[in-house]
Amino acid sequence: MIRTRLAAVLAAAFLALLPTTARAADYPDPLPLTGQEIIHDPTVTHLKNGQYVAYSTGGIIGARLSTDMKHWDDAGNAFATPPSWWYEYNSTGDPWAPDLSFRDGRYWLYYAVSSWGTNHSAIGVATSKSGMPGTWTDQGKVFTSDTTDTWNAIDPGVIKADGRLWMAFGSYWTGIRMVELNPKTGKAVPGATVRHLATRPDAPYAVEGPYIVKHGHHYYLFASYDGCCAGVNSTYKIRVGRSTSITGPYVDSAGTPMLEGGGDLLLAGHGKYFGTGGQSVFRDKGQDWLAYHYYDGDDNGTPKLGLNKLSWSHDGWPTVK
Repeated sequence: MIRTRLAAVLAAAFLALLPTTARAADYPDPLPLTGQEIIHDPTVTHLKNGQYVAYSTGGIIGARLSTDMKHWDDAGNAFATPPSWWYEYNSTGDPWAPDLSFRDGRYWLYYAVSSWGTNHSAIGVATSKSGMPGTWTDQGKVFTSDTTDTWNAIDPGVIKADGRLWMAFGSYWTGIRMVELNPKTGKAVPGATVRHLATRPDAPYAVEGPYIVKHGHHYYLFASYDGCCAGVNSTYKIRVGRSTSITGPYVDSAGTPMLEGGGDLLLAGHGKYFGTGGQSVFRDKGQDWLAYHYYDGDDNGTPKLGLNKLSWSHDGWPTVK
């Protein structure tokens, strides 16, 4: 036992002496960006007008615009003022973790309102013909949770599958959940079953921020594991599992269910890039991209936009480049 502990100590000491680039070798750096890079929980889309937009936690759903996906400008907020019902969930009308999609001739912006450390939460939705900041009309609540529930209605991720509309969501509590939405209203089907997609084996069940995409014959569930929002002390990382059914079960490449703590590690902190997470996926000109935030170790842990190409292995698993 003493020799085992000594070996572990020596191994840790050796790793600590390695240069940062050696420890970071398994993960690629994000695309170099300029302009306004500060962001948290980004959702990115190439709009019909040719511009790229990134919405995020912060402000009244903060917005960034780009013409080339490399230089980003501050574009204000999705809303001029918070809808009044947001104040039911926090005193500042502060929204979190938006999700942007296009369906039936208009853009749909889902988002969450809550208070830190509670599951008295709600997911709302707004619509816009252009998707541009300042053009959104709020449509109200989509789905809610309260302190008597075993899930947390934040971090929405919406996907259309087999002619039906679904929303994955969840943060801590019992992990990642899913409900069916009415495609006409964009809101939860009344009495919809709350399905369970992923969790951790022990409290505090640190998994959140689900995002689901389809590739080939599988649906892929991306989620953020461990601790967010602590600058360079953040331990966020992105894991992924897949299923042939939108409702699961999702498993990793070893066959471990995500309901039992499974999930292949896709991207973790490395070099100056701490706490990679809050992810979403978007497709542009035939290329899939992973969008996320990281905390910049060279800039006092400021949260910034990370963009990496998302590729797929011969056996259908995602990799970042």
